[in-house]
Amino acid sequence: MNRFAIIVAGGKGLRMGSDLPKQFMLLHGLPVLMHTLNKFASVGNVNIILVLPENQFEYWQELCVKHDFQIPHELTAGGLTRFESVSNGLKLLPEELSLVAIHDGVRPMVSAEMIENSFQIAAEKGNAICVVPLKDSLRKQELLTNHSVNRANYYLVQTPQTFLSAQIIHAYQSATHDNFTDDAGVLEESGRSIVMVEGNYKNIKITTPEDLAIAEVLMK
Repeated sequence: MNRFAIIVAGGKGLRMGSDLPKQFMLLHGLPVLMHTLNKFASVGNVNIILVLPENQFEYWQELCVKHDFQIPHELTAGGLTRFESVSNGLKLLPEELSLVAIHDGVRPMVSAEMIENSFQIAAEKGNAICVVPLKDSLRKQELLTNHSVNRANYYLVQTPQTFLSAQIIHAYQSATHDNFTDDAGVLEESGRSIVMVEGNYKNIKITTPEDLAIAEVLMK
């Protein structure tokens, strides 16, 4: 079965306090996004689709020349929302059944082992959603009061989120709204059960200057 990765990178860097989108900020000498693509390329036999805002195409291509970045990938335009961006990426998949991993472009610390495991579990069970258990205690606010909840019942959701292509394409085409925060939510609305697999606490999403500093330390 062919394997694809849709890398979604539509960030504007607002929480970074910068005009430079976070996916292009330097991490250990390379733009964050290049580290992410490198991880998927290292797994082997993965066709990469990169979803970027169309007005960032030229800058990305300039960065590829500057850093001699030669990982093969297909570039397509994102939409106004993450839902639209992923939908655009899904349109590039072939008609025959494939596996597709959908991943945040600003999660460069994902491991090759996580990616490979996600593909294998999705091939067996239809999908594989990377999660990690919560470390902190939780309290739930309800009207004027709040109370403790059992953290063992909750998980932090990461990417990659990997699917049989026919199932996730159908889910996106039949979705009733576009306010989903991740792809597992889209699949779940279509009636499919979600399969959780082990993520990694190092697989952070870079959205703030502190995240970038942590990634620098982890990468060293």
